[in-house]
Amino acid sequence: METQPNKDSQNQGVPTLPEAQVLPTSNKKLSLVPLIFLIYFEVAGGPYGEEPAVQAAGPLFALLGFLIFPFIWSVPEALITAELSTAFPGNGGFVIWAERAFGPFWGSLMGTWKFLSGVINMAAFPVLCIQYMEKIIPALNSGWPRYVAVFVSTLLLSFLNYTGLAIVGYTAVMLAIVSLSPFILMSLIAIPKIHPHRWISLGQKGVKKDWNLFFNTLFWNLNFWDNVSTLAGEVDKPQKTFPLALLVSVIFTCLAYLMPLFAVIGSVSVDQTRWETGFHAEAAEIIAGKWLKVWIEVGAVLSAIGLFEAQLSSSAYQVLGMADLGFLPKFFAVRSKWFNTPWVGILLSTCITLAVSYMNFTDIISSANFLYSLGMLLEFSSFIWLRRKLPALKRPFRVPMGLPGLVVMCLIPSGFLIFVMAIGTKQVFLVSGVFTALGIVWYFFIRFCKSRNLFKFSSRHEFQEYQ
Repeated sequence: METQPNKDSQNQGVPTLPEAQVLPTSNKKLSLVPLIFLIYFEVAGGPYGEEPAVQAAGPLFALLGFLIFPFIWSVPEALITAELSTAFPGNGGFVIWAERAFGPFWGSLMGTWKFLSGVINMAAFPVLCIQYMEKIIPALNSGWPRYVAVFVSTLLLSFLNYTGLAIVGYTAVMLAIVSLSPFILMSLIAIPKIHPHRWISLGQKGVKKDWNLFFNTLFWNLNFWDNVSTLAGEVDKPQKTFPLALLVSVIFTCLAYLMPLFAVIGSVSVDQTRWETGFHAEAAEIIAGKWLKVWIEVGAVLSAIGLFEAQLSSSAYQVLGMADLGFLPKFFAVRSKWFNTPWVGILLSTCITLAVSYMNFTDIISSANFLYSLGMLLEFSSFIWLRRKLPALKRPFRVPMGLPGLVVMCLIPSGFLIFVMAIGTKQVFLVSGVFTALGIVWYFFIRFCKSRNLFKFSSRHEFQEYQ
């Protein structure tokens, strides 16, 4: 298909990705099975962290939340990711979509929002590993041993990512099997002890509903479906692989949340306030004994490793994709000669993660979620606009709806995003505003660098048509 260059892109010196075209990449090695589990770890990594939904709103609302919310949020996001990743199967994902829909400024800002939210969230996972190791090695509780442990664990996990996306993908498969096995076993052992009437309980009397915690728990556990789009250029036969991988991972993730939730609610009767993050391990001890509790705690560490690896892969390939698109200097797209991985992107992401790991970043994490929400609103808008702007674009997978239906599909999760953003604190608004301002300054700084030829940038003629 012959297309016309984006005029705004021509004027500002930022290349535009032609329709149905991608950047050339070397060997595409990521197949269906590892891709499914990479998506799984991008989103969930197991039922760890779902427990506060019960504490916040009671058993019935928690079960309904994990039954209904995937249709409101996860399915639309996964459908959009499937359509746009197969239409533009290049590294960069949502950055490409925003750029094609609204021009280079919005593509660059999308990159800033999503990258910062990703690497800040990623900082929590090595810390989580250390928190579980503290129970075995008390010296890691504070002081320099803790700092060294966070530093070393982050470097080791980053090196694993450096060894290749295929290795990371199959590592995710093994981590998922080991970390989910105790939950499957716990659910089976719990069956004879289940009392179904506990599933319809509205909560303990005297415990006030915390809807803010409830919705944030659902949001935290069921988002980031689009993150895998940033490495679409590394996937084998993405037009066929992406839709199937997303379908399987949505079903798999929802079952991984619901199965232990039904089992524990039905078989364990405790004070509602005890349903904090990590309660599943306590429930395992009540249901089967301490051995299963230890297994779930070990699984939590393995899950955190999988979450880190998946997020780092997305962040690193986003950096590579933005360099290929000309939003970053060409140096950021350099790959390892040994493993063909974007080592500059991995290094940059790791450095920011390490910096954030040593901070008290409660407000920064909330701000990262705010930035992610901004990016998602832009992503929904890009999806709708691309359907209207490029109706003839080849879409190997197409969401089977007309434009009015797609608008409705996107408005529902957009309303939820606006609600989550509206309840943010003043500090969240301030930090998010500063990060956004830095993203805008960065865009104009890159334009200045191009005008003065200060760095080398990828140019449009380096794009190749996808066959």
